[in-house]
Amino acid sequence: MAVYTDVPPDELSRFLGGYDIGEPVSCHGIAEGVENSNFLLRTTRADYILTLYERRVVPGELPWFLGLMLYLAQRGLSCPRPVADRAGSTLGHLAGRPAAITTFLQGTWPRQITPSHCEAVGAAMARLHQDGQGYTAERRNGLGPAAWPPLLESCRAQGDQVQPGLVAEIDAALATVLPSWPGQGGHPALPRGQIHADLFPDNVFFIDDRLSGLIDFYFACTDWLAYDLAIALNAWCFDESAAFCPARAQAMVRGYESVRILTEDERRALPVLATGASVRFTLTRLYDWINTPPDALVTPKDPLDYLARLRFFRAHPAMEWL
Repeated sequence: MAVYTDVPPDELSRFLGGYDIGEPVSCHGIAEGVENSNFLLRTTRADYILTLYERRVVPGELPWFLGLMLYLAQRGLSCPRPVADRAGSTLGHLAGRPAAITTFLQGTWPRQITPSHCEAVGAAMARLHQDGQGYTAERRNGLGPAAWPPLLESCRAQGDQVQPGLVAEIDAALATVLPSWPGQGGHPALPRGQIHADLFPDNVFFIDDRLSGLIDFYFACTDWLAYDLAIALNAWCFDESAAFCPARAQAMVRGYESVRILTEDERRALPVLATGASVRFTLTRLYDWINTPPDALVTPKDPLDYLARLRFFRAHPAMEWL
């Protein structure tokens, strides 16, 4: 979450006039994350999240995201439920941006991650994968492997200003990962479906150690299910010094398999999927580090955090902890 676009009070009032959610009381920007402009909207009836879509979100794909969230919420997954306006639409326009209102989920994301958090996340992810099988509309992963070489090219001129040798190290990783990706070069395809693709700690809420909800579905797409697990292993299973935590990883896989058992092909592919996930987030963080406007109400995330993860997975291709 972030704030790139301000919302004038008069425009907000006109926009909310199209909804049956009460009168606005307050609307404050949320300065976490890097993608869209998000606001905590309080009305005379309830709290909501107001999102203005920016940057990597393609406006024509927004009905897919909103439809997926509604579909999952209707099946019992705790996630934001898009709010329809008086005309029945969940997508509008505000301050020159596509905009939507979703329900507000109670809870906070965990600052001190434990194996029990990871086990709950694994189980919730597997439920998302199972429930999402009925949502048959597909969305290509726009930040999948095909996007990584062009993304690196866009950062090549300035990448080594972040750390000397960074560009060459990512080049070397791509040379290993891309030919080994599932479905490429004789490597088997894997079970696929709807994935969250961004299930970081700040996108998972807990109340008293009970998982209360998953948020921020705007990287969700149709891809290998095990890639979602690989992204979460990167996001949850390293400590503050970027040291790998086997107990967290084992708990996450255990939680996942309490709902959905991984296939043997998925287990064999996890090392390259985890390495690829490290590449993806190193690259997108590097791009943001170079390109985020200095006056934006957002702090770009350090790409070197994911470079450390990339080095770990490249050094441990057997995933002996699994």
